[in-house]
Amino acid sequence: MEISTSKGLSGTIAVAPDKSISHRSVMLGSIAKGKTTVHNFLMGEDCLSTIDCFRKLGITIEINEDTVVVEGKGLKGLSAPKELLYTGNSGTTTRLLCGLLAAQDFTSILNGDASIQKRPMNRVIEPLSKMGADINGINGGYTPITIQGKNLTGIHYEMPVASAQLKSSLILAGLYADGRTTILEPKPSRNHTELMINGFGGNILSEGNLVTVNPALELYGHEITVPGDISSAGFFLVAGLIVPNSEICIQNVGLNPTRTGILDVLIDMGASIEIIPYEDGGIEPAGDIIVKTSKLHGVEIGGSLIPRLIDELPILAVAAAFAEGKTVIKDAEELKVKESNRIAAMEAELKKAGVFVLATDDGMIIDGGNQVKGGLFESYHDHRIAMSMAVLSLAAKGSSTIVNPQCISISYPDFFETLSELQKNG
Repeated sequence: MEISTSKGLSGTIAVAPDKSISHRSVMLGSIAKGKTTVHNFLMGEDCLSTIDCFRKLGITIEINEDTVVVEGKGLKGLSAPKELLYTGNSGTTTRLLCGLLAAQDFTSILNGDASIQKRPMNRVIEPLSKMGADINGINGGYTPITIQGKNLTGIHYEMPVASAQLKSSLILAGLYADGRTTILEPKPSRNHTELMINGFGGNILSEGNLVTVNPALELYGHEITVPGDISSAGFFLVAGLIVPNSEICIQNVGLNPTRTGILDVLIDMGASIEIIPYEDGGIEPAGDIIVKTSKLHGVEIGGSLIPRLIDELPILAVAAAFAEGKTVIKDAEELKVKESNRIAAMEAELKKAGVFVLATDDGMIIDGGNQVKGGLFESYHDHRIAMSMAVLSLAAKGSSTIVNPQCISISYPDFFETLSELQKNG
């Protein structure tokens, strides 16, 4: 994919639907009683992997354009799969299914693609085992994972890392457990699972860093409209800031406070951003965001901000490359175990663009504000790396090529079409 320097981006767009909410709507809809209708569902490869797995678990799921209808069978309605549950490239599907399947009365086997097979699963296997789960991975906790459903017991668990996937896996297991499950996070992570379960009639309590899961008697089908994914919006927010003569309005973006760290950081960097919240966002708050070309400066990104923007750090590294002064990203070791090692990947690709960047054990240091040049950029088969380097290419000097950009279809199949729309209007 070749990308040339842009003279300006302009227009009103809607970005890809929220991936996290789309995953969870199918999962919870499947174990709820009755019909769940999901509007504006993300038809990306990861979310389609979730649908495929639940169809193999005996759930009828219909797709009509961007609407998904799940015929839920209740908490005990899943059936033993007759074949492997293939989760593709989706860490969310893999880890959350571990928690859900640990409490069923049948055996399941999970596996994913080559990337998933390298991602650590012990972080969910160990606490689930403490609840009584019979769950085993290979080679120290990697897929394929075999799960023999058991009766589970609620526990108190102090999470070693702030991870919404780990927390959600334990919450799903806790719905079936004998007794309460309490989860203490080091820092609050995204809370889509808690909000959605309560919307389906469950009883999840959150107070500070402590989440209390009360076992569910039953969940009930719900109608859900998925807002735009703020992680996907992040690419266009940064594009609108660094490309000259740009103004972009992004409609219907999810504004869950556990996900809006990128807005806080960009505003701190000097970004011209206007947020227009909707009065009624349903289960999840949403609104429009207007962004204009801005002169940015370096900041420090770390601490409690990290769980609120972990997926947006690659594109924030691009913003930092165009910002005057030094940006320090720290406390982000989790970047090493995503679809790629995103610390190493962003260091390598930013250096190709002439950016002064140094990888650290838990992040990177970027000395921005110098001329950024185009080049031949690798995607590492990682959708967020590919989209980040595409945005950098829009403001870099000279043309660029993104290698293997098709990985973008994991989370944003229409990314380049949206980008083209903004360039035509610019």
